[in-house]
Amino acid sequence: MAVLPVDPQLYLTFLGVMAVMAVTPGPANVFSVANGVQRGPVGALAGVVGMNAATLVWFGAAALGLGALVVAFPEVFRLISVGGALYVAWLGVNAFRGAFRTAADPKSATLRLGRSALVDGFMVQIANPKIVLFFSAVLPPFIDVDRPAAPQLALFALATIGMDVLSMSAYGLGGAALARRMSEPRFQRGFALATGALLLAASVLIVTRL
Repeated sequence: MAVLPVDPQLYLTFLGVMAVMAVTPGPANVFSVANGVQRGPVGALAGVVGMNAATLVWFGAAALGLGALVVAFPEVFRLISVGGALYVAWLGVNAFRGAFRTAADPKSATLRLGRSALVDGFMVQIANPKIVLFFSAVLPPFIDVDRPAAPQLALFALATIGMDVLSMSAYGLGGAALARRMSEPRFQRGFALATGALLLAASVLIVTRL
């Protein structure tokens, strides 16, 4: 009888854990909302692609022994997270700049992110503390050392990215739905301020979790 790559009960448990992690608000989901508001549905989905490309990079690193690297060089991963926190903070500052860019003309207030939804999404996710926590603490207990690692990682990657795509897309498309109101100057400025505050809070969250 062929041995399955992953124990079914263990995999179901993993799916439950991932579902909770995927829907919990964090830097990636906050970014998804802001990105959807500024760039609309297409940009929101492009950001989702960028974030999950970063997740694939992390899974590739896991296949090369990420857990051991985290233990051996924890400072490296702290530096990555600090870099990510600074990037998210920069997005927040840009949002504030968009709100106050021209005080005399509220119609010019815009939510300003980077030039590329793909790049922004990748940068936010590559240093997301949730994903660092996932690969250093959440995933390792689900790996069965008596089974081939590659098929296990492939199935875990499928579940992780599948859950994240659904959650991030929901947040992003929800933000895109709000974009219809962005023609209203008062709403436009208020949302830019709120988004800037959320992104700055997310950057603080990244640092405080190190």
